[in-house]
Amino acid sequence: MKPNPVGWFEIYVQDMPRAVAFYEAMLATKLENLPMSDPEAWPDLEMWAFPMDYNVTGSAGSLVKMGGCPSGGNSTIVYFSCEDCAVDAARAAANGGSIFKEKMGIGEHGFIALVLDTEGNMIGLHSMI
Repeated sequence: MKPNPVGWFEIYVQDMPRAVAFYEAMLATKLENLPMSDPEAWPDLEMWAFPMDYNVTGSAGSLVKMGGCPSGGNSTIVYFSCEDCAVDAARAAANGGSIFKEKMGIGEHGFIALVLDTEGNMIGLHSMI
């Protein structure tokens, strides 16, 4: 694992307009709508990104509204950067966790997999291959 392993975060919400207004007001910034690369595969997914600059330290992230993913409680997913998310997902399953969503493409942004840790927390894995 590389230093500063968190490469992305997501905060799950139920009312996107309300959440966008809250974060824009609280952080005095503007969020940007992230269009889906395959809207048919994700018909109930909406994402609004916090300002991003990949040339500085820190992690980028977004607000997410997705069917079946409630807000509150365990509704924030941290994505760990890795070489191949399928490999890390397999390691999670081999070490007491489980795979929630196998490796899947997210367009020009690479690939993700979602796994559950040994405590039931969902975490994300991201890779470009």
